[in-house]
Amino acid sequence: AAFSLFADGGGWQRYFLITVAVVVSFVLIRLIVQCRRRGEAIAYSLILGGAMGNLIDRIFRGYVVDSFDVYWQSWHWPAFNLADIAIVLGTVLFLYVSFIPEKSGTNVELDGSG
Repeated sequence: AAFSLFADGGGWQRYFLITVAVVVSFVLIRLIVQCRRRGEAIAYSLILGGAMGNLIDRIFRGYVVDSFDVYWQSWHWPAFNLADIAIVLGTVLFLYVSFIPEKSGTNVELDGSG
């Protein structure tokens, strides 16, 4: 829930988003371990770092602290923080890497068998 989504919600939203962040974090850790492409692993790591940053805020404060609030004339972008930036950069990197075809000699060997 990036960019202040559910910022005004109290109660069940906090616990729901904590649960979602924990589940997504475990899934991302598994994907990082299984990943054979360095770019994907970096992308997953950025998303994981952002999710964990927001999770820590949500657990200890009950809400996520947004540090950046961008205005330009009458236009306003939703407030965000460094964790949100990491999530967005990780997603963009993942999409970019997804469109690059795999070369047979560039996979990272994680099991040491090859």
